[in-house]
Amino acid sequence: MSKTCSFIKAGAILGGTVIVTAAVAPLFLPNQNVKPLTSAQAAEITAQTMNSKCADCHKPGTHISELVNTLSGGLLARHIRDGQRSYNMEEPPTAVTLSKLEHVLQINSMPPTSYTMVHWGSTLTLREKNAMLQWIKDERLKIFGDMVGEEYALSPLAPIPDALPTDPAKVALGYKLFHDVRLSTDNTVSCASCHSLEKAGTDNLPTSTGVRGQKGGINAPTVFNAAFHAKQFWDGRAANLQEQAGGPPLNPVEMGYEHPDDWKKIAAKLDQDTAFAAEFKKVYPQGFTGETITNAIAEYEKTLITPNSPFDRYLKGDENAISENAKKGYKLFLKLGCQTCHTGPAMGGQSFEYADLKGDFFAGRAKTNDDNGLMNFSKKESDRHRFRVPTLRNVELTWPYMHDASAQTLEEAITKMYHYQLGYDKLDKKEVRLLVAFLKTLTGEYNGKPVQGEVCPAS
Repeated sequence: MSKTCSFIKAGAILGGTVIVTAAVAPLFLPNQNVKPLTSAQAAEITAQTMNSKCADCHKPGTHISELVNTLSGGLLARHIRDGQRSYNMEEPPTAVTLSKLEHVLQINSMPPTSYTMVHWGSTLTLREKNAMLQWIKDERLKIFGDMVGEEYALSPLAPIPDALPTDPAKVALGYKLFHDVRLSTDNTVSCASCHSLEKAGTDNLPTSTGVRGQKGGINAPTVFNAAFHAKQFWDGRAANLQEQAGGPPLNPVEMGYEHPDDWKKIAAKLDQDTAFAAEFKKVYPQGFTGETITNAIAEYEKTLITPNSPFDRYLKGDENAISENAKKGYKLFLKLGCQTCHTGPAMGGQSFEYADLKGDFFAGRAKTNDDNGLMNFSKKESDRHRFRVPTLRNVELTWPYMHDASAQTLEEAITKMYHYQLGYDKLDKKEVRLLVAFLKTLTGEYNGKPVQGEVCPAS
């Protein structure tokens, strides 16, 4: 049956005979016998299942007529819109994709009842479900296995490793450059100005201050644990740490330079420091260039990770590492599906999600160009208001929150997530307190000492 015919049938049934469909649907459930599967079999079954039972709502190109949508009371159009905004099958699978699929399979929420009632035989069989869960674990292992080990790669959340592989000589040079104001036109701004290690890798300001006192247009995210992110910046315009390191120096507001050729001006300033230039050439014989400067900074930033938080110790088996309220908050975190976006070692940074998924995040204020999010980089209208999911590591210290700094406290941030990501109108204050207790266990250590920073005064 074609997609169009399928939706015509769906619209007619939703228009008046749902009870009959609900009664008949179980007759079409396939055999539930399950046999062990190889990874190849799991991948094949997963692909077949997703194309036959998920594509209607999660793959662009599905068309329904106005009549059919009207007959369904608008339900079909909402299914497609919400389905594609939460998970687009045409995008390559990511850690977040895997966590989202895993969560809905575990709570049996997909396909939704309103879909299976009018699409006979679309309920997942136990074999299909197990195949998809196995495929998810296999794919997650490919993404995180080398980084966190197989034991934790099979879970949506994992402890931060003690260290990442780095070149010590490059790290030493990167440390100096990260703190060097000579990367800015007026010698007043360094990377550390907006990403202070004494402030949990941030500056605790709504927007950062650049050269000549200029203000940026978006909240500066923490530099800690950025090494785990799939892309850099809120809008994902940098593919990796090195590309990110090259952004601020050539930003007229942040460090003041504007053109790629301006790296020659930066290099000329650094070359005047003969001792540093000689040290640099021992590692980079070509000397100071945009490529070598950003490479060294990126290598240093790989060391800015914060392992050994109470939650990490809890994941490793220390039941006493976090409080009972924090444990309840963690269970609630999983129940609500927060781990589907805040996934991996950094608990974030793996995907771009809609700020306004379930409501008007921008209500009450004028939008700015920075509010476009990923669309500014991808140029796709479908990416408007999509932002990289921030890490939750050290979140108690990295206020204010959101790309627009619209939440000052953890309580405010959680409230926004309840409204705009989960679609809840009413808020359970007890749940908020439990989630805050859990989030406060995510503060780790840097160089063997607790991450430095200040808890928001309003908390």
